[in-house]
Amino acid sequence: MELILASTSAYRRELLQRLRLSFATARPEVDETPRPGEAPAELALRLAVAKAEDVAARAPQAWVLGSDQVAEFDGRPIGKPGGRAGAIAQLQAMSGREVRFLTGLCLARAGQPSRQTLDTTVVRFRELSVAEIERYVDAEQPYDCAGSFKSEGLGIALFEAIDNQDPSALIGLPLIATAKLLRAAGYALP
Repeated sequence: MELILASTSAYRRELLQRLRLSFATARPEVDETPRPGEAPAELALRLAVAKAEDVAARAPQAWVLGSDQVAEFDGRPIGKPGGRAGAIAQLQAMSGREVRFLTGLCLARAGQPSRQTLDTTVVRFRELSVAEIERYVDAEQPYDCAGSFKSEGLGIALFEAIDNQDPSALIGLPLIATAKLLRAAGYALP
């Protein structure tokens, strides 16, 4: 069975490779603009479904895996910092606080009902000094990561705790949920 990851994210590709399945990748053509009043959890799941269904429409014989992650801070979504100043500002705001990472996941195939789930990870940041934040940002340059950190790298040192059911979810693809969806579609894992 053909499997396509509806993402060009290197992080998601590396995670899916852990399941030792053959898969292709495709860029979904989806407007990721939040809708007025849309809650972060709704946004994450809507975008995961839209990405999977967009690629599935172009590859009707394949199973397509879509995923999207939204970081929620103080009840609103926060995006990627885009640069050094943005990363420093995000980390200063989150110092000593909690951030929720909502990861929507969808497995779709043309003509079949999609399978969907939402994973929630809560990250508690330590109290961070400006010097710690600047050293971290300069060392890892997490400008393409919502929340301004890479938990699979040095960013783990910024945390007091992580509460979740799936440690891979924070990186962008919850593999426990992914494996469950794939097994339900007929894939043999492991």
